[in-house]
Amino acid sequence: MPRGLVGGAVAQRPPGTSCFRFPEWSPARRSLGRWLCRELWNRGLRPAPRWCCLPAASRMFPLYSSWRTGLLLLLAMAVRESWQTEEKTCDLVGEKDKESEKELALLKRLTPLFNKSFESTVGQGQDMYIYMFRVCREAGNHTSGAGLVQINKSNGKETVVGRLNRTQIFNGSNWIMLIYKGGDEYDSHCGKEQRRAVVMISCNRHTLADNFNPVFEERGKVQDCFYLFEIDSSLACSPEISHLSVGSILLVTFASLIAVYIIGGFLYQRLVVGAKGMEQFPHLAFWQDLGNLVADGCDFVCRSKPRNVPAAYRGVGDDQLGEESEERDDHLLPM
Repeated sequence: MPRGLVGGAVAQRPPGTSCFRFPEWSPARRSLGRWLCRELWNRGLRPAPRWCCLPAASRMFPLYSSWRTGLLLLLAMAVRESWQTEEKTCDLVGEKDKESEKELALLKRLTPLFNKSFESTVGQGQDMYIYMFRVCREAGNHTSGAGLVQINKSNGKETVVGRLNRTQIFNGSNWIMLIYKGGDEYDSHCGKEQRRAVVMISCNRHTLADNFNPVFEERGKVQDCFYLFEIDSSLACSPEISHLSVGSILLVTFASLIAVYIIGGFLYQRLVVGAKGMEQFPHLAFWQDLGNLVADGCDFVCRSKPRNVPAAYRGVGDDQLGEESEERDDHLLPM
């Protein structure tokens, strides 16, 4: 007869009974074991009978080992669930680890838009639809891996227009084209091919992302049908090349020459000439008379009338005149 683990008490295990039956606390241990086994089976795992001590088990294992094993299994299940619930992102078309570096750079360029969601409503009555779009993140019910979905507002039906796992991206000078392929199949149009979303991201330096609107749906062809959307974003703009204008270059050059003139003239006047005070300023007399020179130049250029020239003589008053001699001209008469 085997001995138990608690207090040295003797416990006999009848055939077919659970290995968790210990004195006092055996019901709780047994319930924990059964719950753990049930959770493992429900999650698709198939534990061996010895880990959960099924009634058919024919041997016991220490209680502390079962607790440790249970915690490890719960941790494994939590990690598995975290992997399953990890948010999907864009998967470029092509083999893994062989994507175009240019496409990867464009996706990285759009990273600020990953946490934003865009929505637009079109139509009226029974034909009213809501389009939901996200950049490299799941839109809609977050279970289909969709990047852009169409929701019928009348009945709530959700149609996947494009999925993240089939992404293409390319760009031009002031635009980026983002394509989601692998959407739900058409019912009767376009040869029942899968839907495709084409999103044109246009340059707008005044907003990060705005004005998401559907443009049209091309479904009149046998194949290569698509939904076209547009959105404005500053991320699509090419980097601005900053350069100095001609005026700026001339201004910088002129300021540099003046600085060299003042500093160089000051040092020359002080160290070579030995000037003191205001006399250290180069060409002081010229700068002091600059105002008068400017006034003279302005007067010369702007005035059209000649200036009044002062007479070379001045008038004499009557009181300053003496009496004229009546015979002052007699000597001029013929005799």
